Amino acid sequence: MEIIFSSVSTAEEVSQILDLQAINHVSNVSPAVAQEQGFVTVKHNPLVLQHMNEAAPSIIAKDGDCVVGYALVMPRSFAVDIPILQPMFDLLDTLSWRGKPLRENPRWFVMGQICVAEGYRGMGVFDGMYLKMKEVCRADYDFVITEIAERNIRSIRAHERVGFETLHTFSDAVAGEDWRVVVWDF
Repeated sequence: MEIIFSSVSTAEEVSQILDLQAINHVSNVSPAVAQEQGFVTVKHNPLVLQHMNEAAPSIIAKDGDCVVGYALVMPRSFAVDIPILQPMFDLLDTLSWRGKPLRENPRWFVMGQICVAEGYRGMGVFDGMYLKMKEVCRADYDFVITEIAERNIRSIRAHERVGFETLHTFSDAVAGEDWRVVVWDF
């Protein structure tokens, strides 16, 4: 098994991302699996995901022809295309990083979602995708921001290991979820 990290380049890779996303969506995993292995919270529209990859290719990990992990690069211009994330973008417009309001800094993007297939967890795939993301994106961006559900302990720990720092925490009373906004300076 040799894991190759690259940018998304085909429609088949986008399709495999959507398949992996569906398997790991919070609605499809048991509470025990969600607690132990993590989960994803957003289901992306296939056309929107394709357009996101045309604008800024996401990072994938492949074992042969099989996508075994993905990290979605989401330019801020896609905020309107994913309504469930609009409150996050509205919040980000109120925050500052290193003394500068985020809304005034064009050199960052949102990491739209990261996921590693079950049989590949704990093998460096998560870290490898983020290292590839940094390599690919650092010419155009200074940092990446994402938010993580506080109950997704595995994801919080993995992001901290890579170098993400907590920027903000908040509670979403409507969704009944506590969130952590994290940033990784390239």
